[in-house]
Amino acid sequence: MQPCTVGRPRVGVLPSPRGLGVSLALTCLLLTACEGSGGESSVEMGQQRLVGSWLREYNQEGARVRRLLVLEADGSFNETARVEQADGGVTEHLHSGNWTFDGTNLKRKYTSADGRPPSRLTLPYATFQIRFESNREFVGTDNLRQREVRYQRAVSGASL
Repeated sequence: MQPCTVGRPRVGVLPSPRGLGVSLALTCLLLTACEGSGGESSVEMGQQRLVGSWLREYNQEGARVRRLLVLEADGSFNETARVEQADGGVTEHLHSGNWTFDGTNLKRKYTSADGRPPSRLTLPYATFQIRFESNREFVGTDNLRQREVRYQRAVSGASL
């Protein structure tokens, strides 16, 4: 009678190349699953990267416009816009609401425009497909209105 070898490694016998490949694949799969479960998702990392103050400057119809967008960690935002007309007149606007990031799109829902709820005639949403140019800059594409915007990181607590 031969001794039982079930569950015991066989000494001096190498696994077949196919068996070794399967073992390596399973090991990699398990390591990847374990590594991913404790880490943050790309959505969470993107959200953390967006938190803070962002400045956008541009010219529109002869006016110089500066927008300061502050994205808070709690999902709220404030946006201050300063419009300097060519004749020297200055207008400021303050908007606020809530924001989310789904891994591709920065979505803002406006709940207040200059201290009042947004008009029913105005779409209270802004959605930009974003890409980070660097840690200090991102470009957003508004596919609905066919325009591109560029924001640069501003110093925390900055004002216009």
